[in-house]
Amino acid sequence: MSFRDNLQHLRATRNMTQEQLAMLLGVSRQSVTKWEAEKSYPEMDKLLKMCQIFECSLDDLVQGDLTGRAGAYESATVPAGPPQDICGYDEHQRMLAWKVPTGVAAILVGIGVGLLLEGRAVPFFLKDTSASDLPMIVCIFIGIVIGLEFLVTAGMEHTAFVKAHPYIEDFYTEDERARARRNMAQACVAGVGLIFVGCACIIALGEYPSTEREGLCLLMLFIAAGSWLIIRYGMLLGRTNVVEYNRSVADDLELEDIASAQLDDARREELLRRKRKSDRLGAVCATIMIVATIVGLGLLFWPVLTSPNLDAFEPEGTSAMWFWLAWPAGGLICGVVAVLWKAFGDAGDRG
Repeated sequence: MSFRDNLQHLRATRNMTQEQLAMLLGVSRQSVTKWEAEKSYPEMDKLLKMCQIFECSLDDLVQGDLTGRAGAYESATVPAGPPQDICGYDEHQRMLAWKVPTGVAAILVGIGVGLLLEGRAVPFFLKDTSASDLPMIVCIFIGIVIGLEFLVTAGMEHTAFVKAHPYIEDFYTEDERARARRNMAQACVAGVGLIFVGCACIIALGEYPSTEREGLCLLMLFIAAGSWLIIRYGMLLGRTNVVEYNRSVADDLELEDIASAQLDDARREELLRRKRKSDRLGAVCATIMIVATIVGLGLLFWPVLTSPNLDAFEPEGTSAMWFWLAWPAGGLICGVVAVLWKAFGDAGDRG
């Protein structure tokens, strides 16, 4: 008995359609069709999932004869109705919507507390007052480390999820999307309000040198809180756009992952096309940032190298003061290139 016969029989005993099995496995219906036509074969993780669904062993599913089990498990049917979240997509997206804004907020909080400690807290074991900035640096460093811990782990977990589930069937209802939009609107208002409160703090406290650091600290803390709200509910709104998730899978997978994924040929080719397009855009942006780095370093060191008296050289009033603008300018150019790349690329695809 072949795997195809076993699969078709097990589906029939549970009154399960190809669409329902595909939903349970996190693949497209065309993939199940190809398995039953013996045009392709499922990956090991899909086989193990089918063993759980049909309550059988891997050997029986692949090489055994399960056609004698008719009627024994007819009660184990998949209920008809709208698509459901079988793959844990919503739980995964909610996890991302917590970790990513928390990582960003941790970095901003570290900077805010560090600004508060600048020049004030000198460790008892350091007698040299020139080391008074050490607590500030340590605090900012701790905030960055904590933030990167959240951001890096979230990115790794998302990459693993995308590899396991390159296609998700849209299961969100219009009511859920409307609720997410309302929550996003309220979060934007609250977040922007918190940022304005932070600006008011720096305006009120920044007038006096003795309270300027407190104003800067409060500004960063309110920005952190406002950013957390906006990013979190923005991601919760974005999670309801399953179509965009399926479209952006190409950005998170490697070419070999897309080629080996259990997808229909049309979708696989679309993902491969998008992946190649994304790689070309990444190469262009990387080139722009390399040029920006060269320009920035040139602005920093060229006045020094060309100064006739290095000992008396002062960077104030020269291009060395503005070397850091090269990187924001490079990022802005990358953003413009990405927008134009997407606009003209999509227009070319439609044409």
